[in-house]
This record gives sequence, structure tokens and C-alpha cells, in this order.
Amino acid sequence: MSQGKSGMDRRTFNRWLLSATALSGVASAHNLASEPPHIAVIGAGIVGSSIAYNLVKRGARVTLIDRSTVGGATSQGTFAWINATWAKQPRHYHAFNQSGIAAWRRLQAELSLEVKWGGSLEWFESDVRQRRLASDILEQQLWGEPAKMVDVSEAQTLEPLANFRGATEVAYSPRDGAVDAMRASQRLVNAAQRLGLTLLENCNVNRVKEGAGGLVVLETDCGEIAVDKYVVATGANQQATLNLAGIDIPQRATPGVVVITKPVPKMLNTIFVAPGVHIHQRRDGRLVLGEQEGAPETEAHAKRLSAHPTRFPSTTLAEQHASRLLETARHFLPSLPTDTALEEVLIGWRPIPLDGHPVLGTSPTQPKSYIAIMHSGVSLAAIVGELVSQELITGVSSSELEAYRPNRDFQRIKRY
Repeated sequence: MSQGKSGMDRRTFNRWLLSATALSGVASAHNLASEPPHIAVIGAGIVGSSIAYNLVKRGARVTLIDRSTVGGATSQGTFAWINATWAKQPRHYHAFNQSGIAAWRRLQAELSLEVKWGGSLEWFESDVRQRRLASDILEQQLWGEPAKMVDVSEAQTLEPLANFRGATEVAYSPRDGAVDAMRASQRLVNAAQRLGLTLLENCNVNRVKEGAGGLVVLETDCGEIAVDKYVVATGANQQATLNLAGIDIPQRATPGVVVITKPVPKMLNTIFVAPGVHIHQRRDGRLVLGEQEGAPETEAHAKRLSAHPTRFPSTTLAEQHASRLLETARHFLPSLPTDTALEEVLIGWRPIPLDGHPVLGTSPTQPKSYIAIMHSGVSLAAIVGELVSQELITGVSSSELEAYRPNRDFQRIKRY
């Protein structure tokens, strides 16, 4: 590990920083009630980074801890589609995602984030599924979403280089966008650091214990840190909520291949959701491709994926999966170069609680904790940062989050 001018490596520096922070945390227990709370956020993906940034803005002392690097785990391997589409069911969840889009607009303006807005186009091969999509779009309109079914000639004006391969109608959701979730996480953390945030990367939190003066102590690989409260925003790491917040959140963490190419000439304006593949193009020209179907449910795949790897075991296997997705994409984007170079081939893990909805709130077994686990983490990150930080600082519950508390009855639903 590289060393700085003082000869202190990252792990040693983390231990020193945590020791100093822990001592200040113990001292804060004896300070006046007006002393800003010290809150740890565990997990520096897009959700944790947004919460940490908003907490610092509200005046909290914040320590952000990640066992990897900022945005380097779940948020790196996500398709990063910001949306409130037909799949966001029921209505309260759809409304929450609508709030998420509005919050992203605010955050983009605040930090000059590189969010690409252009809407989305989506369709299915099955006639039955297409009819249901049209029905879902009508429901979207009743819920205030400006989505509509458009004929292929109109879709072609939005995506002149696309081949819609026999489709007659396509769902168009004009408010949708996409973002590089890893870079957005880094921008959020950089902004928070300028406001005083303490960042600890490559530092795993192992357990939580009771501390002096009403504090809790996080035991980490880098040392101990005493805090008033802590947030568990650990993405698809299901064991973390059990170990750190004393509650087992039932979820299905599902894998999917995400391919990021080197920059190519501009060929897409929208998030393009075609049968078998979804694609968007970043402002820098990179294409992001995601598969719609996950890994086959076989014993061999289950064994291979049991440790939740984010990389394939070999470059050859990664390139095979990428070639498969690129070949599917060329059915719809004939101008996609055959020699398109790869930048990343990732296994993305989606943390999906069994009812498909976020888990946001204090653990019933650990009152100093706050859980923030969800699918659609990208769509919801901006609004979650605003509302969770508000609850943690003011102690006042948000009515917008009441449907998503950790102590609810989790049941798998069929429409999501």
C-alpha cells in the first residue's frame, strides 16, 4: 500500500483518525444538547453518499465508512436509470419515485452533476405483454406521469439510429434520466468533505456495541469510533443489517451483467429498453448495457454467485458475457461498431426487499441505527438523502417514508 510524505499508510492513518474521532465522540456525550450529533454512515454507495452529504449540510458531524471505496461496490455495477415508470407499484411507491426525479433535478443543479435527461423508450416482443404495457401507461397518466404510448415513427424521431424490429408501439417516459452512479457518489462525498465530512475507505465495520454516555461504538478494522447514531446503507450486503442493526431484512439480492464500453460515436438519446437488453449512452460517449434476465437458476450458478462477486472469475468469461450483450444490442443499434472496446464488465447486485420496496427507518432492535436498503437506489438516492437526513436531525418522522419502515410485514408482490 502506498505511503504519503509522512510515511503513514492508509490503514495506519485510518486507525489514527478513528482514535481521534472516538475520543471526540466520548467527549461530546458531556457537551450541551445543542452540540451537533455525530452520525456514522456505513456504506458509501449512491444512497449512503447522498445521506452523508445531506447530513453534513444540516450541520451534523458525519463519518462515512466503506469496506471498499466510494461508489465502488453496488453503485458501480448498476444500470443507473432514474425513473418513475410503470413498474413502480403501487401508487405510493410510484409517487415516491416521482419525488426522486424532482430531487435529482435539485441535486444536479446544486452540484453540477452529469445527469443525462432524455426520457426512456420501452417495449416488449410479446403481444400480451405489450397490451399490459399500454394499460400500465394509462395508469401512469392517471397518476400524473407524462408517459404515453407512441407509434414507431414518433419513436424513430427520438432515436433515428435505432431499429425497432417490427414493434408498432413503444412506451415513452419523457422525464427519465441516467447517471454515472459511481461518479455521482464521488461528487457527493467530495462536496461533503469540503463541509467537514470524515471519509474512511477500505475499512470494514464488524459489530456495534454500547458505549459510554448513551453513545454506540462501531468496531471496525481500523479501530473503534463512538457515535450518537449510525446509518446502515450497505446495499446488497444482507448480512450487514443483521450484524449491525440486529434485524434480518428478507430480500432477494439478484445479479445482472452490466457492460460499460469505451466511448463510441453518439447513437442514443434516451434510455433504450429493448427486448433482452437495456442501453443508455453517457455524455462522454460510453454505452452502458444491462441484461434484463438474471443468471440461470442452476446449482452451478448458485454456487458461483454465493459470495456475491462483482467481477467474473476470468477475463475470458467476462468478455463472453459482454459479447452476448453487445450482439443483442446490435439487433437494435446496427451502427454499434463491431470493434467496440470494453471498459468494464461487472456483476451488478440489486438489493431487493421481498416486497420490492425500500427499507427506511430505525431497526426495532437497535434504536441508534437507521436502515437505508433498497432497489431503485439510484432513482431514490436524492430524495432519500433529503428525507432520511431530516428524520435523523429533527427526530420528526416523514409521512413519505411511513410505508417503508423495517418492522413492516414483508410479502412478495407480483407486480414488481
